[in-house]
Formats: sequence, C-alpha cells, structure tokens
Amino acid sequence: MPIAVDMGVDPLGKTVPLNLEELLATRLLVQGNSGSGKSHLLRRLLEKSAGQVQQVIVDPEGEFTTLSDAYGHVVVEGAAHSETEIGKLAMRIREHRLSVVLSLEGLEADGQMRCAAGFLNTLFDAPREHWYPALVIVDEAQMFAPTAGGEVPEDVRRASLGAMTNLMCRGRKRGLAGIIATQRLAKLAKNVAAEASNFLMGRTFLDIDMARAADLLGMERRQAEAIRDLERGQFLGLGPAISRRPIKVKIGSVETGPKDATPALTPLPTATGEEAASLLFDDLADAPEPPKPEKPAPKPLPSETMMEQLAAAVTTRRAADEPPVPAPDAEAVEPIVAEALAAMVEEEDGKPRSTAIAYQDFSVRCRMKGLRTPPLDLPAFGRRLAAARAGIPEDPQPDWGEVLAAAEGLPDDMLAPFLLIAKAAREGAPSPSEEAIAAIYGTASLSRARRLIDYIEERELIVKRTDMGGKTSITLPALGWTTAAA
Repeated sequence: MPIAVDMGVDPLGKTVPLNLEELLATRLLVQGNSGSGKSHLLRRLLEKSAGQVQQVIVDPEGEFTTLSDAYGHVVVEGAAHSETEIGKLAMRIREHRLSVVLSLEGLEADGQMRCAAGFLNTLFDAPREHWYPALVIVDEAQMFAPTAGGEVPEDVRRASLGAMTNLMCRGRKRGLAGIIATQRLAKLAKNVAAEASNFLMGRTFLDIDMARAADLLGMERRQAEAIRDLERGQFLGLGPAISRRPIKVKIGSVETGPKDATPALTPLPTATGEEAASLLFDDLADAPEPPKPEKPAPKPLPSETMMEQLAAAVTTRRAADEPPVPAPDAEAVEPIVAEALAAMVEEEDGKPRSTAIAYQDFSVRCRMKGLRTPPLDLPAFGRRLAAARAGIPEDPQPDWGEVLAAAEGLPDDMLAPFLLIAKAAREGAPSPSEEAIAAIYGTASLSRARRLIDYIEERELIVKRTDMGGKTSITLPALGWTTAAA
C-alpha cells in the first residue's frame, strides 16, 4: 500500500495526498515568490513524512532548526565546522540514516555554496551499501544552482552547481530524492529544474517566471495568469506523486514554525510633533553610538561536539564482536593513492575541483579500497593532487622536493601550473601552451593564464624569454632547468 502524505485540500475540500514512494523516484520542484508559503509547504511535507523516511535539509536561513525539538532532527551548524568535518558528518548521516538540518546561517554566500557543495557531494558519493532512501530538501535552491556566476568565485559556483546537478540528475539511483524550492525559476539553472517530475507552483508575478511555471505545468501561456491569482499558501500541483492533471491545493497547517516569526503590525506611538522631535534631538551628543557592523560570530557548540554525539549513536549500533579490518601493508598504500588520484584527474576532464571537495572524494575512494582513514592529510593531498594534474603520478617529494620547496610561497591553486612548467623544463620539453596552463588552472581564459605566468615570474620562480623568432622558453633559475623554445 503506497504511503500518502496529506498536503492539504483542493477547492472542493477534498484531501490532496502526495505519494511518498513515487516522490522518492521522481523528485519535486517548489516555486513561489517571497511570502507565497514555500517554507510552510516544505514544513508540512517534512512534518507529515517524519518517521517514515530519512530527511536531510539544506537550510540557508536556519528556519527548519525547530524541527529538532518536535521530531528529533539533528542540527548541524555549518559555520561551526570545517569542510573536512562537514564531509565526515555527511558520511555518517548516510551510513546511520539520521535526519538532519544543515543550517548555513552565519555564512556568507560563497561559504554557504562551498559548504553545501561538499555536503551534497559526500552524500552522493557514499558507498553503495549506504544507498538508503532519503529526502534531500534544498531551500532557496537558486543560491546553490544559479544560472549566472554572480559575485562568488567561479570554482565555488561550479562546485555548487555540480553538486545540485548530481542530486537532481543522478541521485535517484543512490536513494536521494531531491526536493528543491526557489523564489525565481528564471534564476535557477535549467538542467537542475528540468529533472523534477513533480511541481508545486505558488504565487508569482514576473512574466518570465509565470511563463516557465506554465510550461512545466503543461498550461498554455494565456492560462499563466492563474498563477498570479493564487493566494498565500495555495499551489498548483502536477506530477506522478501528486496528480496527473494540474490541481489547486491549499496547504494544511503545521505544528512547528520558524524560530523568528514574521513581525506583525502594532499600533504606532501617539506622540505629538514636539514630543517626537524631543525624542529625536534632545541630548543627542550623550546618546550611545550605533554598533559597528560585524560578521556574526559562529554559534557556540554544545558541551559535547556534534561529532561526539554522532559517534555515540554509532557505537550503540555496532556489534562488540565485529572483526577489525586489517590495514593494508605500507607498500600497498602508494598504489591505492596513485590509482585514486589518476582516476580523479581523469574524471575532472580539465575542470579541477577545489582541494577540499576533491579530498572528500579521495577519502571515499581510499575507504572503498580498505583504508579506514586517508593516508594523506589535506595539505599533503593538495600537493599530490597538483602533481597528478601536472602529469607526475608518483609521490613528488623524493624527486621533486626542490621544486616543491621553491613553490612554498605560491597559492595552492597555482602549484599544478608551476609543476607543469617545471616538468617540461626538467625534461627539456617545449614550454606548455597557454591553453594547457589555463586548463590545469581551471579556466578557459587565456588572459588569466598569462596573468598567472606573470605572477609566478614576479616572484622570481621562473624567467620567460622570447627569441627573435617569437619562440618562448621558460627557465627555473633556482634549479637551472629550461624548457625548449616553443
């Protein structure tokens, strides 16, 4: 018998159910302008399905943290953990089927995108034995899958968009049912929105958003005006988990609410003109100065850290006589590392990920090969990954120690291009082309590749020479290596 979630009533007062099993296979998109009732809809869905399926909520504003008291969700404060810790928590969430709220409150936009990307990617990359069904709810999805880059770094935008694409396009086979909510369909990447088969469209007023919503609902453009006329809390629903034809639903009530309620209208003070002026201007010099704006401090952790709480929950589920997994021999570790790095570089296909996100992928690959803990810490992994991208598969420390020492002052993302140049110089090969340097740096812009070379040259790590024939060679003066002219 299918599990039905009561979402509310239609115009005739009949209950509108949402088929939970069908939802797990087909995903859901919720759209509506601010104030249309999207958060209320998501809260209704979460409350009514709590206890029937694992729930993982990516919450940029911390609105859903109140679910923890009523329904036992574990709140993970993104601002209080490093990227590595967020990845470890995501692995345990998948393994032990814990319902959680990832609160990103207190992080800047790029920090929220970076945290969500690492979290979602680790959920997606979980070992096959942990592919349990779970609802993954992402509120304000246009932040994490934008149509344009905005003001965030390009590598952060790509990582976040890739994580959202994986969730919506390939997550179903891994048990992940994406539920995304957005204020503006026009700002949400089309390849992410197009993967949803169920839709709940709320009130919206912009023509471009109404047109996209009407297309998704299979309505003619002239019928799109109905979307503008919806009341707060009313949505047009369509999809295999809701209805085969568009249906209007009034979302039912909820038991919990956001921690910060919307301010309500209150009567204004009845001061006269002179009294009001007195309140403003009397003793102005002695009034306290306004507080200086500052970045909100991370919320303090409880006396027992989140990692310790999850570890305690894990301990009770493990059998006392579980046989230990023998660690591989030291000689067997290096081939595992080299194989994992080679596979990762091949899959990047000229689009490098950030080191922190790639490290989560590396940790999972090592675990699947029998290494309980990664054999490299994050800095060492960054050096090995840069070397692998430059075509140096082995551990660079023995043979390339002088090169690594010379590059100490370079930013981490410039190590791979520098090693690519050093490798060519050591072998007497032609200088790498600007296209090759741009690709390994993660950009398609040749001007950025030129600025990168100029930056390294300003630090006296390389010297670029161009002969009368227009051919360029690059020398590493500290090592006495020079590339062939090209």
